[in-house]
Amino acid sequence: MANTWLYLTRHGAQQHSSADGDGDGSGDEPSLGLSALGEGQARLLGVRLAGISFEAVCHSPLRRAAETAQILSGYLPGVPVSASELLADRTPVPTGAQEDAVPPRYRWFFGTVPPAERDHGGAQLDAAFARLAVAGEADRRELLITHNFVIGWFVRHVLDAPWWRWMSLNQANCGLTVIKVSSGEPAALVTFNDTGHLTG
Repeated sequence: MANTWLYLTRHGAQQHSSADGDGDGSGDEPSLGLSALGEGQARLLGVRLAGISFEAVCHSPLRRAAETAQILSGYLPGVPVSASELLADRTPVPTGAQEDAVPPRYRWFFGTVPPAERDHGGAQLDAAFARLAVAGEADRRELLITHNFVIGWFVRHVLDAPWWRWMSLNQANCGLTVIKVSSGEPAALVTFNDTGHLTG
């Protein structure tokens, strides 16, 4: 039985969103790269992952994810690195009856989602999961550097949780989530938001 392991991580902490360093906290400015803290987080994750035989490193097209991938690649010599739209920063927004299932205390959030990030019904993220969470003819490990809501959606998908449940699945910067996909078996959550390498 062949297995695919998807090692999912959120990019490192990014720079402040304004030149004076105040920032608005939204965290959605595509041009922002990593802060010094984020660079340090990526190096710590690199030490954690060094020695694992990855077939590929894929990252979101956004700068903060690309810079995280660049740092991690230094610990994974010879592993190809590429950007993938499948890992782009997307936020599922409900359509039709899906909104009725969302607890009222969460519904306000959907009005704050920028149009470019809206994924109606989670259709794009479902398609990304279907493309990535596939077992091939041989064992395979891939490192995927993406964003908080993308990881939350993937985990919700694996657990077959209610549509809105991704909203409380928060991933730390450079935390590690691992999903295992086996031929003929449902995907399994191996670990979620492991941050042991970031402390101590």
